[in-house]
Amino acid sequence: MHPSAPEETVAPAPRPADRSHALSWTPDLLRDTAFRRYWTAQTVSYLGDQVSALTLPLIAVTVVHAGAVQMGCLSAAAWLPHLLFGPYAGLWADRRSHRRRVMIAADLGRFTLLLGLALFYAFGTLTFTVLFAMAFGVGLLSVLFEVCNPPLFKALVPPEHYVSGNSLSSGSRAMAKIVGPSAGGFLVQLLSAPAALLVDAVSYLVSAVQLARIAPQEAPPSTERARLRTACRFIVRSRTLRAALAATATVNFFCFVTTTLFVLYATTSLGLGAGLLGTVLGAGAVGAVVGAVSATPLTRGLGVGRTFLLGCLASTAPLLLIPAAHGAKRTMLLMLVGAQFGSAMGVIWIDITAATLLTSHVPDAMRSSVFGAYQGVNLGMRPLAALLAGAAAGPLGLRTTLWIATAGALTACLWILPSPLSRRTPPEAVHES
Repeated sequence: MHPSAPEETVAPAPRPADRSHALSWTPDLLRDTAFRRYWTAQTVSYLGDQVSALTLPLIAVTVVHAGAVQMGCLSAAAWLPHLLFGPYAGLWADRRSHRRRVMIAADLGRFTLLLGLALFYAFGTLTFTVLFAMAFGVGLLSVLFEVCNPPLFKALVPPEHYVSGNSLSSGSRAMAKIVGPSAGGFLVQLLSAPAALLVDAVSYLVSAVQLARIAPQEAPPSTERARLRTACRFIVRSRTLRAALAATATVNFFCFVTTTLFVLYATTSLGLGAGLLGTVLGAGAVGAVVGAVSATPLTRGLGVGRTFLLGCLASTAPLLLIPAAHGAKRTMLLMLVGAQFGSAMGVIWIDITAATLLTSHVPDAMRSSVFGAYQGVNLGMRPLAALLAGAAAGPLGLRTTLWIATAGALTACLWILPSPLSRRTPPEAVHES
């Protein structure tokens, strides 16, 4: 823990004896009622998000007949609040005494917006402007929810369970990516796209109810008037967080170039159909689940910093298989499946260890503001990467651009090697050197 971080009383580690009927394989944290409700809220919300990820574009295409430019704007609408307001929302959250209540309000707000969207459809007044405003509003409320989440997580989880707690959350997100699109497709066929979107609305309501049923002892609000430059200075002066942010931003930037071009490359250059493409992308979701399950034993053996380094390698090196794919269709398919599986597994290791580092390293008084600044840089890489991908693919070609992007992603490891992250340290003992 950083020397300036105040001491906080956290709930004791859950004990298996507390619930004698619990199965032996049940993670200790899930035997704790408060964390279980918190985790359930996240899991249900993640599943609803994945349903919306499929149904919202379908609504735009089939109901309001959006074109390519409008679809791009709609996709950007959900990210704009993170880029515009994320760091400032973190500053605001640090001065709040009840972040959990803010999260509940954000859930209820998202429920209301999605319910309103269904009503617009029901009365025949749904337009692209309404869709764009709804996506932006949901994104803005998501920013508030996310910047308040780290302090609540820390209030619920003891230091020795940071990795397992983040693994459970990442595992829920990965499973939602597997189940959500299939469930969304079934609901669209059974009902309609706008009606299926109500599933996401209900998920936010369930999340709010679960969060309302817990009452952890949250860290007191910051009494200082925090400024964005203070949070940025904290990250820059910390060798650990500075290296972590540089590495994740590098991975995010170059990998998003690959993500932007992958579908176009797979369908036009490699000739994959929709069915095979779905198989390839599904391998990524399975890899994410494997990454979430394996993160805890990995950190026990390697330490948090070295697992973070391994995640940077695993998330980037397999992507070399994408531009290298050629030959028989079966061979290409195996290479693409391997790339998606390995990369997704590595990304989950990065997510879990980075969240653990932020939880264990940042003082309570500036936890949300540092998280907001950290995420602002990370998410800021995505639109820049998308613009570069489109600009470079024209003159260089898809395959060449992908080779450059995957090679660039590997440089993320160079930020880690001279930092404290290259040492073997448990999550509760990440100190500056």
